[in-house]
Amino acid sequence: MENSCSRRKFLKTAPAWGAALALSGSSLRSPGQPRGVAPTSRPSEGLDTRVVGANDRISIGIIGCGGRGLGAHMPGVHKHAESENIEITAVCDPWRLRREAAAAKVKEWYGRDVRQFSSYRDLLALKDVDAVMIASCDHQHTTHLEAAAKAGKDAYCEKPLAKRLDRLKTACDAVKKAGTVVQIGTQLRSFPSFTGCRELYKTGILGTVGRIEQCRNGERPYWYSYVKDVKEKDVDWKEFLMDRPMRPFDPVLYSGWYGYREFSDGSVPGLGSHFIDLVHYITGAKFPTSCVCLGGTFTWKDERKFTCPDHVQALWIYPEGFMVSYSTNFGNGSGNSFKIFGDEGVLDMVNWTAPVLTAEGGGKRMGQIRGKNPVKEVPRPDHFLDWLQCLRSRKTPNASIDAGYQHAVAVIMAMQSYDTGRRMIYDSEKREIREG
Repeated sequence: MENSCSRRKFLKTAPAWGAALALSGSSLRSPGQPRGVAPTSRPSEGLDTRVVGANDRISIGIIGCGGRGLGAHMPGVHKHAESENIEITAVCDPWRLRREAAAAKVKEWYGRDVRQFSSYRDLLALKDVDAVMIASCDHQHTTHLEAAAKAGKDAYCEKPLAKRLDRLKTACDAVKKAGTVVQIGTQLRSFPSFTGCRELYKTGILGTVGRIEQCRNGERPYWYSYVKDVKEKDVDWKEFLMDRPMRPFDPVLYSGWYGYREFSDGSVPGLGSHFIDLVHYITGAKFPTSCVCLGGTFTWKDERKFTCPDHVQALWIYPEGFMVSYSTNFGNGSGNSFKIFGDEGVLDMVNWTAPVLTAEGGGKRMGQIRGKNPVKEVPRPDHFLDWLQCLRSRKTPNASIDAGYQHAVAVIMAMQSYDTGRRMIYDSEKREIREG
């Protein structure tokens, strides 16, 4: 922690060093030192050798090598490896096959063997790793993010950020204390189309907005597609369970964890976190004041005994004066929608890359909306590039830790309402959720 703080202080207070490095084309690595590996000696007492200058290579570790880690995070940053001078130098996953697949991909890209671990603790102990990408299971996010912050490492962390409010607050407070750069994986807010929707919303052309809704449906729950034949000998079972009670190894539970409430809360946090984050991003709203949520398993009842609901409906009330509705029907894939309803028209965003503005259903009192109008895109860096650029600039990423906290509060409220059958209230000053 002491070293990481020194690093950030150095970046802010010693521009001359950065200029000298840029002019000389050198870095703080020792001559002949492999890229991504820190030097063994320090230039001066108290100065962290992992200072990221204009020409230093940023060393990245991957925590979680499943569909998001191997399939999205790794290629997402690798495509910017040359322009941003980064390299993946370590991978971590409880399942040997996953981490070996990730290691093989890294060697294909960079031509070097990568360090492999089953525990995040071993990866975070590496002094030369500057930042980590957390694509672990939902019940592990806050533990991994808090540990990364305490290790002084910047992070990209998948959503939903948390399952529990107490763990959410602890992790976010750790990030704030450490001053690390954190990007949350709600990448839709970095789409040029949704940034265009944000700018359009600011104009007030929709009139008075009273309702925002998304229906995100499918023929079956997405967790079914993750179930695989996993061998116990290949898995660090205790590392996966983390703080959950020990029990015999179960390959369905391990690979299909998305469908079990002990490890995930289903579609409201899993898919709805993207939606609620966009509500916050586009409208500027911060926190809902209340939430109610109902649901259950009505279609997919079988021997796997998944506990996440296949049908769910959540409603939030915001102090800005509108109601937000999210629903999932995992029994029929029709009826998908994503709309902002104003008394002058509708912003239809069901096509994420081609949203449209229409006067449909509006009172036409202002008469500013005519026909079907494509929303003008606002160019911006993709979500991974935004994070990589912020690692050097130390600016706040597009999906900041505050944005992550906001979406997590909303989905935690929904799941507490689902569990209790009662309306939940959020007190933003006390940072408390209670029945009301």
